[in-house]
Amino acid sequence: MTTASATPPLSPASDVQYETGIVRMFAIAALAWAVLGFTAGDFIAWQLAFPALNLDLEWTTFGRMRPVHTTLVLFAFGGNILIGTSFLVVQRTCQARLFGGKALGGFIFWAYQSLMVAAPLSYVLGFSQSREYAEMEWWLDLPFALVWIAYLMAFSGTIFKRRQPHVYVANWFYLAFILTMALLHFANNVAVPAALTGGTWWKSYSLYAGVQDAMTQWWYGHNAVGFLLTAGFLGIMYYFVPKRAGRPVYSYRLSIIHFWALVFLYTWLGAHHLHYTALPDWVQTLGMTFSVMMWMPSWGGMINGLMTLSGAWDKLRTDPVLRFLITSVAFYGMSTFEGPMMGIKAVNALSHYTDWTIGHVHSGALGWVAFVSFGALYSMIPMLWGRREMYSLKLVGVHFWVASLGIVLYITAMWISGIMQGLMWRAYDNLGFLQYSFIETVEAMHPYYVVRATGGALFLTGALIMAYNVIRTIRGDSPAVDHSPLARATSRSSA
Repeated sequence: MTTASATPPLSPASDVQYETGIVRMFAIAALAWAVLGFTAGDFIAWQLAFPALNLDLEWTTFGRMRPVHTTLVLFAFGGNILIGTSFLVVQRTCQARLFGGKALGGFIFWAYQSLMVAAPLSYVLGFSQSREYAEMEWWLDLPFALVWIAYLMAFSGTIFKRRQPHVYVANWFYLAFILTMALLHFANNVAVPAALTGGTWWKSYSLYAGVQDAMTQWWYGHNAVGFLLTAGFLGIMYYFVPKRAGRPVYSYRLSIIHFWALVFLYTWLGAHHLHYTALPDWVQTLGMTFSVMMWMPSWGGMINGLMTLSGAWDKLRTDPVLRFLITSVAFYGMSTFEGPMMGIKAVNALSHYTDWTIGHVHSGALGWVAFVSFGALYSMIPMLWGRREMYSLKLVGVHFWVASLGIVLYITAMWISGIMQGLMWRAYDNLGFLQYSFIETVEAMHPYYVVRATGGALFLTGALIMAYNVIRTIRGDSPAVDHSPLARATSRSSA
Protein backbone atom coordinates (compact mmCIF):
# COMPACT_ATOMS: atom_id res chain seq x y z
CA MET A 1 0.00 0.00 0.00
CA THR A 2 1.07 3.54 -0.62
CA THR A 3 1.30 6.15 2.08
CA ALA A 4 -1.47 8.63 2.72
CA SER A 5 -2.26 12.18 3.62
CA ALA A 6 -2.41 12.81 7.34
CA THR A 7 -5.89 14.36 7.11
CA PRO A 8 -9.05 12.59 5.89
CA PRO A 9 -10.80 14.53 3.13
CA LEU A 10 -13.17 17.00 4.77
CA SER A 11 -15.47 17.20 1.76
CA PRO A 12 -16.33 14.52 -0.82
CA ALA A 13 -15.70 14.85 -4.51
CA SER A 14 -18.76 16.53 -5.99
CA ASP A 15 -19.18 14.02 -8.82
CA VAL A 16 -18.95 10.87 -6.65
CA GLN A 17 -22.29 9.27 -5.77
CA TYR A 18 -21.64 7.54 -2.45
CA GLU A 19 -23.69 4.54 -1.37
CA THR A 20 -25.15 6.00 1.81
CA GLY A 21 -28.29 3.88 2.02
CA ILE A 22 -26.39 0.77 3.13
CA VAL A 23 -24.41 2.79 5.68
CA ARG A 24 -27.69 4.14 7.10
CA MET A 25 -29.01 0.61 7.52
CA PHE A 26 -25.90 -0.54 9.37
CA ALA A 27 -26.01 2.53 11.64
CA ILE A 28 -29.63 1.88 12.65
CA ALA A 29 -28.97 -1.84 13.11
CA ALA A 30 -25.94 -1.12 15.29
CA LEU A 31 -28.00 1.06 17.62
CA ALA A 32 -30.84 -1.48 17.82
CA TRP A 33 -28.45 -4.35 18.59
CA ALA A 34 -26.66 -2.19 21.16
CA VAL A 35 -29.88 -1.74 23.15
CA LEU A 36 -30.67 -5.47 22.96
CA GLY A 37 -27.11 -6.50 23.83
CA PHE A 38 -26.85 -4.15 26.80
CA THR A 39 -30.24 -5.37 28.03
CA ALA A 40 -29.09 -8.99 27.86
CA GLY A 41 -25.85 -8.10 29.64
CA ASP A 42 -27.58 -6.29 32.47
CA PHE A 43 -30.07 -9.14 32.83
CA ILE A 44 -27.32 -11.72 33.37
CA ALA A 45 -25.56 -9.31 35.75
CA TRP A 46 -28.71 -9.26 37.90
CA GLN A 47 -28.86 -13.07 37.59
CA LEU A 48 -25.44 -13.33 39.21
CA ALA A 49 -26.58 -11.06 42.05
CA PHE A 50 -29.94 -12.79 42.43
CA PRO A 51 -29.85 -16.39 41.08
CA ALA A 52 -33.67 -16.67 41.32
CA LEU A 53 -33.76 -14.62 38.10
CA ASN A 54 -32.62 -17.75 36.23
CA LEU A 55 -36.37 -18.53 36.53
CA ASP A 56 -35.78 -22.32 36.61
CA LEU A 57 -36.18 -22.38 32.83
CA GLU A 58 -33.51 -23.92 30.62
CA TRP A 59 -33.81 -21.12 28.05
CA THR A 60 -33.16 -18.27 30.50
CA THR A 61 -30.27 -19.70 32.53
CA PHE A 62 -27.05 -17.73 32.81
CA GLY A 63 -25.20 -20.43 30.83
CA ARG A 64 -27.38 -19.85 27.78
CA MET A 65 -27.94 -16.12 28.14
CA ARG A 66 -24.25 -15.27 28.53
CA PRO A 67 -23.28 -16.23 24.92
CA VAL A 68 -26.42 -14.39 23.76
CA HIS A 69 -25.05 -11.23 25.42
CA THR A 70 -21.50 -11.62 24.07
CA THR A 71 -22.73 -12.32 20.53
CA LEU A 72 -25.12 -9.36 20.54
CA VAL A 73 -22.54 -6.85 21.78
CA LEU A 74 -19.43 -8.18 19.99
CA PHE A 75 -20.76 -9.28 16.63
CA ALA A 76 -24.20 -7.66 16.33
CA PHE A 77 -23.49 -4.20 17.78
CA GLY A 78 -19.72 -4.22 17.20
CA GLY A 79 -19.91 -5.90 13.80
CA ASN A 80 -22.59 -3.57 12.47
CA ILE A 81 -20.80 -0.43 13.63
CA LEU A 82 -17.53 -1.67 12.10
CA ILE A 83 -19.06 -2.63 8.76
CA GLY A 84 -21.12 0.56 8.62
CA THR A 85 -18.28 2.94 9.50
CA SER A 86 -15.82 1.10 7.26
CA PHE A 87 -18.16 1.49 4.28
CA LEU A 88 -18.53 5.21 5.04
CA VAL A 89 -14.81 5.78 5.62
CA VAL A 90 -13.52 3.78 2.64
CA GLN A 91 -15.85 5.58 0.23
CA ARG A 92 -15.04 9.08 1.47
CA THR A 93 -11.29 8.63 1.84
CA CYS A 94 -10.99 6.84 -1.51
CA GLN A 95 -13.56 9.12 -3.19
CA ALA A 96 -15.13 6.08 -4.81
CA ARG A 97 -18.57 4.48 -4.62
CA LEU A 98 -18.86 1.22 -2.69
CA PHE A 99 -17.78 -1.75 -4.78
CA GLY A 100 -20.82 -3.87 -5.63
CA GLY A 101 -23.20 -1.01 -4.81
CA LYS A 102 -26.61 -1.72 -3.34
CA ALA A 103 -26.69 -5.34 -4.49
CA LEU A 104 -23.56 -6.55 -2.69
CA GLY A 105 -24.04 -4.15 0.22
CA GLY A 106 -27.65 -5.24 0.65
CA PHE A 107 -26.66 -8.92 0.62
CA ILE A 108 -24.03 -8.30 3.29
CA PHE A 109 -26.49 -6.37 5.46
CA TRP A 110 -29.44 -8.77 5.35
CA ALA A 111 -27.34 -11.94 5.54
CA TYR A 112 -25.41 -10.54 8.51
CA GLN A 113 -28.59 -9.53 10.36
CA SER A 114 -30.07 -12.99 9.74
CA LEU A 115 -27.02 -14.58 11.34
CA MET A 116 -27.24 -12.20 14.30
CA VAL A 117 -30.81 -13.40 14.87
CA ALA A 118 -30.08 -17.08 14.29
CA ALA A 119 -26.99 -17.34 16.51
CA PRO A 120 -28.57 -16.09 19.79
CA LEU A 121 -31.67 -18.20 19.14
CA SER A 122 -29.46 -21.27 18.69
CA TYR A 123 -27.79 -20.63 22.06
CA VAL A 124 -31.13 -20.23 23.83
CA LEU A 125 -32.28 -23.54 22.32
CA GLY A 126 -29.09 -25.30 23.43
CA PHE A 127 -27.10 -25.50 20.19
CA SER A 128 -23.55 -24.46 21.01
CA GLN A 129 -19.96 -25.66 20.64
CA SER A 130 -19.32 -24.32 24.17
CA ARG A 131 -16.00 -22.81 23.09
CA GLU A 132 -14.84 -19.36 24.20
CA TYR A 133 -15.97 -16.63 21.74
CA ALA A 134 -16.78 -19.35 19.17
CA GLU A 135 -20.08 -20.80 20.31
CA MET A 136 -21.80 -21.09 16.89
CA GLU A 137 -22.34 -24.53 15.43
CA TRP A 138 -20.88 -25.48 12.05
CA TRP A 139 -24.15 -24.81 10.18
CA LEU A 140 -23.90 -21.15 11.21
CA ASP A 141 -20.11 -20.92 10.86
CA LEU A 142 -20.27 -21.65 7.11
CA PRO A 143 -22.72 -18.87 6.10
CA PHE A 144 -20.86 -16.48 8.41
CA ALA A 145 -17.67 -17.18 6.44
CA LEU A 146 -19.48 -16.50 3.14
CA VAL A 147 -20.82 -13.17 4.39
CA TRP A 148 -17.35 -12.19 5.59
CA ILE A 149 -15.85 -12.97 2.17
CA ALA A 150 -18.49 -10.74 0.58
CA TYR A 151 -17.59 -7.99 3.06
CA LEU A 152 -13.90 -8.31 2.14
CA MET A 153 -14.80 -8.05 -1.56
CA ALA A 154 -16.87 -4.88 -1.05
CA PHE A 155 -14.25 -3.16 1.10
CA SER A 156 -11.11 -4.12 -0.83
CA GLY A 157 -12.85 -3.58 -4.17
CA THR A 158 -13.59 0.02 -3.17
CA ILE A 159 -9.91 0.55 -2.33
CA PHE A 160 -8.83 -0.86 -5.69
CA LYS A 161 -11.05 1.55 -7.64
CA ARG A 162 -10.16 4.59 -5.53
CA ARG A 163 -9.59 8.02 -7.05
CA GLN A 164 -7.20 9.06 -4.33
CA PRO A 165 -3.63 7.80 -4.95
CA HIS A 166 -3.09 7.19 -1.24
CA VAL A 167 -4.78 4.81 1.19
CA TYR A 168 -5.68 6.63 4.39
CA VAL A 169 -4.46 4.90 7.55
CA ALA A 170 -7.96 4.14 8.90
CA ASN A 171 -8.43 1.78 5.95
CA TRP A 172 -5.24 -0.07 6.90
CA PHE A 173 -6.72 -0.91 10.30
CA TYR A 174 -10.09 -1.88 8.83
CA LEU A 175 -8.46 -4.18 6.28
CA ALA A 176 -6.26 -5.84 8.92
CA PHE A 177 -9.37 -6.46 11.01
CA ILE A 178 -11.29 -8.01 8.09
CA LEU A 179 -8.46 -10.26 6.89
CA THR A 180 -7.38 -11.46 10.33
CA MET A 181 -10.92 -12.23 11.50
CA ALA A 182 -11.40 -14.36 8.39
CA LEU A 183 -8.20 -16.31 9.14
CA LEU A 184 -9.17 -16.74 12.80
CA HIS A 185 -12.68 -17.89 11.94
CA PHE A 186 -11.56 -20.55 9.46
CA ALA A 187 -8.75 -21.94 11.63
CA ASN A 188 -10.59 -21.96 14.95
CA ASN A 189 -13.91 -23.40 13.77
CA VAL A 190 -12.71 -26.49 11.93
CA ALA A 191 -15.18 -29.12 13.12
CA VAL A 192 -16.72 -32.46 12.17
CA PRO A 193 -20.54 -32.79 12.23
CA ALA A 194 -21.60 -35.45 14.72
CA ALA A 195 -23.77 -37.06 12.02
CA LEU A 196 -20.60 -38.43 10.40
CA THR A 197 -19.99 -40.52 13.50
CA GLY A 198 -23.58 -41.66 13.99
CA GLY A 199 -24.91 -38.53 15.76
CA THR A 200 -27.02 -35.58 14.66
CA TRP A 201 -26.34 -32.94 12.03
CA TRP A 202 -27.12 -30.20 14.57
CA LYS A 203 -24.02 -31.00 16.66
CA SER A 204 -20.33 -30.94 15.76
CA TYR A 205 -16.99 -31.68 17.39
CA SER A 206 -13.84 -29.57 17.12
CA LEU A 207 -10.80 -31.17 15.50
CA TYR A 208 -8.73 -29.88 18.41
CA ALA A 209 -8.61 -31.41 21.88
CA GLY A 210 -6.92 -30.88 25.22
CA VAL A 211 -4.17 -28.30 25.46
CA GLN A 212 -4.19 -27.81 21.67
CA ASP A 213 -7.88 -26.89 21.85
CA ALA A 214 -7.21 -24.45 24.70
CA MET A 215 -4.35 -22.80 22.81
CA THR A 216 -6.39 -22.57 19.60
CA GLN A 217 -9.33 -21.06 21.46
CA TRP A 218 -7.20 -18.37 23.07
CA TRP A 219 -5.26 -17.72 19.88
CA TYR A 220 -8.69 -16.98 18.43
CA GLY A 221 -10.13 -15.33 21.55
CA HIS A 222 -7.36 -12.84 22.15
CA ASN A 223 -6.96 -12.03 18.48
CA ALA A 224 -10.70 -11.40 18.31
CA VAL A 225 -9.98 -8.81 21.01
CA GLY A 226 -6.95 -7.60 19.08
CA PHE A 227 -8.44 -7.27 15.63
CA LEU A 228 -12.21 -7.06 16.11
CA LEU A 229 -12.22 -4.91 19.25
CA THR A 230 -8.94 -3.06 18.70
CA ALA A 231 -7.77 -2.79 15.08
CA GLY A 232 -11.27 -2.27 13.68
CA PHE A 233 -12.16 0.40 16.22
CA LEU A 234 -8.81 2.10 15.74
CA GLY A 235 -9.98 2.58 12.15
CA ILE A 236 -12.93 4.48 13.63
CA MET A 237 -10.60 6.52 15.84
CA TYR A 238 -8.25 7.50 13.02
CA TYR A 239 -11.11 8.87 10.93
CA PHE A 240 -13.68 10.31 13.33
CA VAL A 241 -11.36 11.98 15.86
CA PRO A 242 -9.61 14.16 13.21
CA LYS A 243 -12.93 14.70 11.44
CA ARG A 244 -14.76 15.87 14.56
CA ALA A 245 -11.85 17.92 15.90
CA GLY A 246 -11.16 19.54 12.54
CA ARG A 247 -7.47 18.76 12.99
CA PRO A 248 -5.01 16.51 11.12
CA VAL A 249 -3.80 13.29 12.72
CA TYR A 250 -1.01 14.26 15.11
CA SER A 251 1.59 12.00 13.49
CA TYR A 252 1.05 9.91 10.38
CA ARG A 253 4.42 8.21 10.91
CA LEU A 254 3.39 7.19 14.42
CA SER A 255 0.14 5.76 13.06
CA ILE A 256 2.08 3.53 10.66
CA ILE A 257 4.41 2.34 13.44
CA HIS A 258 1.31 1.73 15.56
CA PHE A 259 -0.25 -0.32 12.77
CA TRP A 260 2.67 -2.62 11.97
CA ALA A 261 3.66 -3.16 15.61
CA LEU A 262 0.07 -4.04 16.54
CA VAL A 263 -0.35 -6.42 13.59
CA PHE A 264 2.91 -8.25 14.36
CA LEU A 265 2.73 -8.41 18.16
CA TYR A 266 -0.95 -9.03 18.86
CA THR A 267 -1.04 -12.51 17.30
CA TRP A 268 1.36 -13.84 19.97
CA LEU A 269 -0.55 -12.86 23.11
CA GLY A 270 -3.17 -15.60 23.54
CA ALA A 271 -1.03 -17.81 25.78
CA HIS A 272 -1.22 -15.32 28.66
CA HIS A 273 -4.77 -16.60 29.28
CA LEU A 274 -3.34 -20.03 30.08
CA HIS A 275 -0.71 -19.34 32.75
CA TYR A 276 -0.23 -22.16 35.26
CA THR A 277 -2.01 -24.69 33.03
CA ALA A 278 -0.79 -27.73 31.05
CA LEU A 279 0.40 -25.39 28.30
CA PRO A 280 4.21 -25.68 27.93
CA ASP A 281 5.99 -23.15 30.10
CA TRP A 282 7.96 -21.66 27.21
CA VAL A 283 4.68 -20.85 25.40
CA GLN A 284 3.34 -19.15 28.52
CA THR A 285 6.53 -17.10 28.83
CA LEU A 286 6.37 -16.17 25.15
CA GLY A 287 2.80 -14.92 25.57
CA MET A 288 3.78 -12.92 28.66
CA THR A 289 6.78 -11.34 26.91
CA PHE A 290 4.80 -10.22 23.88
CA SER A 291 2.03 -8.96 26.17
CA VAL A 292 4.46 -6.59 27.87
CA MET A 293 5.90 -5.51 24.50
CA MET A 294 2.36 -4.73 23.28
CA TRP A 295 2.09 -1.88 25.76
CA MET A 296 4.40 0.35 23.71
CA PRO A 297 2.59 0.42 20.32
CA SER A 298 -0.78 0.61 22.07
CA TRP A 299 0.21 3.74 23.93
CA GLY A 300 1.71 5.11 20.74
CA GLY A 301 -1.77 4.90 19.21
CA MET A 302 -3.35 6.44 22.29
CA ILE A 303 -0.90 9.35 22.24
CA ASN A 304 -1.59 9.84 18.53
CA GLY A 305 -5.33 10.02 19.17
CA LEU A 306 -5.11 12.37 22.14
CA MET A 307 -2.52 14.68 20.59
CA THR A 308 -4.69 15.12 17.52
CA LEU A 309 -6.54 17.61 19.71
CA SER A 310 -3.45 19.82 19.99
CA GLY A 311 -4.72 23.36 19.65
CA ALA A 312 -8.34 22.24 19.95
CA TRP A 313 -8.68 21.03 23.53
CA ASP A 314 -11.25 23.74 24.23
CA LYS A 315 -13.72 21.84 22.04
CA LEU A 316 -14.10 19.21 24.77
CA ARG A 317 -16.00 21.77 26.85
CA THR A 318 -18.55 22.45 24.15
CA ASP A 319 -18.77 19.30 22.03
CA PRO A 320 -20.07 16.19 23.87
CA VAL A 321 -19.60 14.04 20.75
CA LEU A 322 -15.88 14.78 20.74
CA ARG A 323 -15.93 14.07 24.49
CA PHE A 324 -17.11 10.52 23.73
CA LEU A 325 -14.34 10.03 21.18
CA ILE A 326 -11.49 11.35 23.32
CA THR A 327 -12.65 9.58 26.49
CA SER A 328 -12.69 6.34 24.50
CA VAL A 329 -9.05 6.89 23.52
CA ALA A 330 -8.18 7.42 27.20
CA PHE A 331 -9.92 4.14 28.08
CA TYR A 332 -7.97 2.47 25.26
CA GLY A 333 -4.74 3.61 26.89
CA MET A 334 -5.84 2.46 30.34
CA SER A 335 -6.98 -0.98 29.11
CA THR A 336 -3.82 -1.54 27.08
CA PHE A 337 -1.72 -0.83 30.17
CA GLU A 338 -3.79 -3.06 32.45
CA GLY A 339 -3.85 -5.96 29.96
CA PRO A 340 -0.06 -6.40 29.65
CA MET A 341 0.25 -6.02 33.42
CA MET A 342 -2.29 -8.82 33.97
CA GLY A 343 -0.37 -10.95 31.45
CA ILE A 344 2.65 -11.04 33.79
CA LYS A 345 2.70 -14.40 35.57
CA ALA A 346 3.04 -13.00 39.10
CA VAL A 347 0.04 -10.69 38.61
CA ASN A 348 -1.93 -13.34 36.76
CA ALA A 349 -1.58 -15.69 39.73
CA LEU A 350 -3.82 -13.29 41.65
CA SER A 351 -6.10 -12.04 38.87
CA HIS A 352 -6.91 -15.12 36.81
CA TYR A 353 -10.41 -16.62 37.12
CA THR A 354 -11.50 -13.60 39.20
CA ASP A 355 -13.79 -10.64 38.57
CA TRP A 356 -10.71 -8.47 38.00
CA THR A 357 -10.60 -9.94 34.50
CA ILE A 358 -14.28 -9.03 34.02
CA GLY A 359 -13.55 -5.46 35.13
CA HIS A 360 -10.61 -5.25 32.72
CA VAL A 361 -12.61 -6.60 29.78
CA HIS A 362 -15.50 -4.21 30.37
CA SER A 363 -13.32 -1.15 30.89
CA GLY A 364 -12.14 -1.79 27.35
CA ALA A 365 -15.51 -2.92 25.96
CA LEU A 366 -17.60 -0.12 27.47
CA GLY A 367 -15.06 2.68 27.79
CA TRP A 368 -13.14 2.12 24.55
CA VAL A 369 -15.31 0.16 22.11
CA ALA A 370 -18.77 1.46 23.04
CA PHE A 371 -17.72 5.08 23.58
CA VAL A 372 -15.85 5.36 20.27
CA SER A 373 -18.87 3.72 18.61
CA PHE A 374 -21.25 6.23 20.22
CA GLY A 375 -19.01 9.07 19.05
CA ALA A 376 -18.97 7.67 15.52
CA LEU A 377 -22.75 7.23 15.45
CA TYR A 378 -23.36 10.76 16.74
CA SER A 379 -21.04 12.03 14.00
CA MET A 380 -22.54 9.84 11.25
CA ILE A 381 -26.27 10.23 11.82
CA PRO A 382 -26.52 13.94 10.93
CA MET A 383 -24.14 13.41 8.02
CA LEU A 384 -26.14 10.48 6.59
CA TRP A 385 -29.56 12.13 6.92
CA GLY A 386 -28.48 15.63 5.91
CA ARG A 387 -28.96 17.26 9.30
CA ARG A 388 -26.80 20.08 10.64
CA GLU A 389 -26.32 18.35 14.01
CA MET A 390 -28.00 15.92 16.39
CA TYR A 391 -31.50 16.82 17.58
CA SER A 392 -30.12 17.65 21.04
CA LEU A 393 -26.46 18.04 21.95
CA LYS A 394 -27.62 18.47 25.53
CA LEU A 395 -28.99 14.90 25.47
CA VAL A 396 -25.65 13.75 24.04
CA GLY A 397 -24.01 15.29 27.11
CA VAL A 398 -26.51 13.61 29.43
CA HIS A 399 -25.79 10.29 27.72
CA PHE A 400 -22.06 10.81 28.23
CA TRP A 401 -22.31 11.43 31.98
CA VAL A 402 -24.89 8.69 32.66
CA ALA A 403 -22.84 6.13 30.73
CA SER A 404 -19.58 7.29 32.35
CA LEU A 405 -21.08 6.87 35.82
CA GLY A 406 -22.26 3.40 34.82
CA ILE A 407 -18.77 2.41 33.67
CA VAL A 408 -17.15 3.72 36.87
CA LEU A 409 -19.57 1.73 39.04
CA TYR A 410 -19.13 -1.38 36.92
CA ILE A 411 -15.36 -1.55 36.67
CA THR A 412 -14.54 -0.39 40.20
CA ALA A 413 -16.94 -2.99 41.64
CA MET A 414 -15.27 -5.70 39.58
CA TRP A 415 -11.75 -4.54 40.40
CA ILE A 416 -12.47 -4.58 44.13
CA SER A 417 -14.36 -7.87 44.09
CA GLY A 418 -11.77 -9.48 41.82
CA ILE A 419 -8.81 -8.61 44.01
CA MET A 420 -10.83 -9.68 47.06
CA GLN A 421 -11.57 -13.01 45.38
CA GLY A 422 -7.92 -13.63 44.56
CA LEU A 423 -6.82 -12.81 48.10
CA MET A 424 -9.55 -14.97 49.70
CA TRP A 425 -8.76 -17.94 47.48
CA ARG A 426 -5.09 -17.91 48.48
CA ALA A 427 -5.55 -17.12 52.22
CA TYR A 428 -4.35 -19.81 54.66
CA ASP A 429 -4.83 -20.12 58.43
CA ASN A 430 -2.13 -20.92 60.98
CA LEU A 431 -2.51 -24.66 60.34
CA GLY A 432 -1.98 -24.31 56.61
CA PHE A 433 -5.61 -24.90 55.60
CA LEU A 434 -7.58 -22.66 53.27
CA GLN A 435 -9.15 -19.94 55.39
CA TYR A 436 -12.32 -19.55 53.28
CA SER A 437 -14.55 -22.05 51.55
CA PHE A 438 -15.52 -21.31 47.96
CA ILE A 439 -19.12 -20.51 48.91
CA GLU A 440 -17.87 -17.89 51.38
CA THR A 441 -16.05 -16.11 48.55
CA VAL A 442 -19.23 -16.22 46.47
CA GLU A 443 -21.27 -14.69 49.29
CA ALA A 444 -18.69 -11.93 49.71
CA MET A 445 -19.19 -10.92 46.08
CA HIS A 446 -22.94 -10.20 46.38
CA PRO A 447 -22.84 -6.43 47.10
CA TYR A 448 -20.32 -5.89 44.30
CA TYR A 449 -22.53 -7.80 41.86
CA VAL A 450 -25.42 -5.50 42.77
CA VAL A 451 -23.23 -2.44 42.14
CA ARG A 452 -22.04 -3.94 38.82
CA ALA A 453 -25.62 -4.58 37.69
CA THR A 454 -26.61 -1.03 38.72
CA GLY A 455 -23.76 0.34 36.62
CA GLY A 456 -24.95 -1.77 33.70
CA ALA A 457 -28.47 -0.36 34.10
CA LEU A 458 -27.08 3.17 33.90
CA PHE A 459 -25.12 2.29 30.77
CA LEU A 460 -28.28 0.83 29.20
CA THR A 461 -30.19 4.00 30.16
CA GLY A 462 -27.61 6.04 28.26
CA ALA A 463 -28.15 3.89 25.16
CA LEU A 464 -31.91 4.46 25.39
CA ILE A 465 -31.33 8.23 25.60
CA MET A 466 -29.19 7.93 22.49
CA ALA A 467 -31.88 5.95 20.65
CA TYR A 468 -34.45 8.68 21.39
CA ASN A 469 -32.04 11.39 20.21
CA VAL A 470 -31.24 9.49 17.00
CA ILE A 471 -34.92 8.90 16.20
CA ARG A 472 -35.73 12.62 16.60
CA THR A 473 -32.70 13.51 14.43
CA ILE A 474 -33.67 11.09 11.65
CA ARG A 475 -37.24 12.40 11.68
CA GLY A 476 -35.87 15.88 11.08
CA ASP A 477 -37.52 17.38 14.15
CA SER A 478 -36.53 20.93 14.93
CA PRO A 479 -33.43 20.94 17.15
CA ALA A 480 -34.17 21.13 20.85
CA VAL A 481 -33.47 24.45 22.56
CA ASP A 482 -29.82 24.16 23.46
CA HIS A 483 -27.99 26.93 25.31
CA SER A 484 -24.52 25.35 25.07
CA PRO A 485 -21.62 27.45 23.71
CA LEU A 486 -21.33 25.08 20.73
CA ALA A 487 -24.99 25.62 19.82
CA ARG A 488 -24.61 29.40 20.04
CA ALA A 489 -21.44 29.36 17.94
CA THR A 490 -23.11 27.15 15.30
CA SER A 491 -26.13 29.43 15.21
CA ARG A 492 -23.93 32.54 14.69
CA SER A 493 -21.87 30.90 11.94
CA SER A 494 -24.97 29.73 10.06
CA ALA A 495 -26.48 33.20 10.30
